[in-house]
Amino acid sequence: MPPSRPRVALFVTCLVDLFRPTVGFAAIRLLEAAGCQVEVPRAQTCCGQPAYNSGDRESARELALGILESFAGYDYVVAPSGSCAGMLKVHLPTLFEQDPNLRPRAEALADRVYELVSFLTDVMELKTVPGRFQGTVTYHDSCSGLRELKIKAQPRALLAQIPGLTLQELAEPELCCGFGGTFCVKYPEISTRMVADKVKDIRETGASLVLAGDLGCLLNIAGRLKREASPVTARHVAEVLAGMDGQVPPIGESRDG
Repeated sequence: MPPSRPRVALFVTCLVDLFRPTVGFAAIRLLEAAGCQVEVPRAQTCCGQPAYNSGDRESARELALGILESFAGYDYVVAPSGSCAGMLKVHLPTLFEQDPNLRPRAEALADRVYELVSFLTDVMELKTVPGRFQGTVTYHDSCSGLRELKIKAQPRALLAQIPGLTLQELAEPELCCGFGGTFCVKYPEISTRMVADKVKDIRETGASLVLAGDLGCLLNIAGRLKREASPVTARHVAEVLAGMDGQVPPIGESRDG
């Protein structure tokens, strides 16, 4: 059982900080609605995933050392991103496998890390969300959240709480959108084909809005939707759950585009 009012550190993520701060504010609103005391450690940096995935373990470890310091002492660490949460929970401890002093700290941190919608449902058991929405949406399951953290039912359970919202599932919701961090840079032609297939699936649902829990996926999908002049828009699931979707334009239609 979580503490009556758990002290939660929000891991903002680089993409949210630089491209879509609304997602961070939405996460805070949802965490507070669940009864959490939320803090945002100012010294936080990148989770180290780009370096880790590129084989630069030294840089990833240096970032991890800062994370261990910045996020010490909190009951939980929550990130509105399956990929960043996956890095902290699954991969960060491996950077200290040969360090008997730091490995226990890294493992203890990993035990307290959760992706946002997983934390709200699996830990806090949130039953009511602030959001209101009229219309049909569809949902893309990001690779890291789905495969590393087993996030599938959680966002759907939260969306089911919103009056007026209809969820129309994709034909293949679990297929990668082609972003994959540095994958889209290393293999642009393959990535382009993958996101084109994903957007085709999205458009065929008839939904007006596509949601996901990872901003990297959403930036990639929103970019393709815009290039195809599609009327479908994209948002982070937290924005809709928190009722903040009306406060900023969809992804790709503001400074994040």
